[in-house]
Amino acid sequence: MDAARLFDASLRACPLVAILRGLRAAEAEQIGGALIDAGIRIIEVPLNSPDPFDSIAHLARRWGDAAMIGAGTVLEPADVRRVADAGGQLVVSPNVATDVIEATVAAGLVAAPGYFTPSEAFTALRAGAHALKLFPAEAASPTVLKAQRAVLPADVAILVVGGVAPEHMAAWLAAGANGFGLGGGLYKPGMTAADVGARARAYMTALGGQAG
Repeated sequence: MDAARLFDASLRACPLVAILRGLRAAEAEQIGGALIDAGIRIIEVPLNSPDPFDSIAHLARRWGDAAMIGAGTVLEPADVRRVADAGGQLVVSPNVATDVIEATVAAGLVAAPGYFTPSEAFTALRAGAHALKLFPAEAASPTVLKAQRAVLPADVAILVVGGVAPEHMAAWLAAGANGFGLGGGLYKPGMTAADVGARARAYMTALGGQAG
C-alpha cells in the first residue's frame, strides 16, 4: 500500500494523530505501544525533539506494521529524505513551504502542511499536499473551518491541531474536520506509557460518544 492510501486508511481507522514532541528514542517503542493499544494509528515525532530520526526509526521498526509513523515540524527539504531513510511515511509542517511539500511528494511520502487561510490551503494543494493541518486551531473556530470547507476540495482531509480537548471534538467534526492532531493534551516529556495510554483512551472514548 502506498503512503497516501495508508494515510487515508489509518485516518479512517482512527482520526487521531499522536504528536510526540519531546519524545526520546529510548522510550519510543513503549510510548508507541501504549498509543497503538488505545487505538491510535498515526504517530508523529516533531523534529525539534531529541534525536527525532532515531525515535522515528525505533517506532517504524517496532510498530510500522500497526501504525503510520512520520515526522512533524519539518521545515527543510533535506529533512524529508532523512524522514524516509528512518522509515517515516508522513511529513507534517507548521507552515506552507512549497519546497518541503514538493520534496515530500517526490519521495513518495504524505505531505500534511499547516495552513490558516484559504490562500495558504490552495497554495499547499497546488504544491501537491495530500492533507491539510489547520494550525493553530486555538486561533480559529469550527465556524471558520465550516466556511473554509465551502471552498476547499471535499476529498482533502483537514486535521485540526492546537488545543484540542476531548469535549471540543464534536463541534469540529460537525464543521468538516476529518481528524485531530493531539499534542500536549496527549503526551508531554516525562509522562509514563501508562499515563499516555490513559489519555489516549479518554480521547477515544470521547470520540466514540460523539460519533454515536
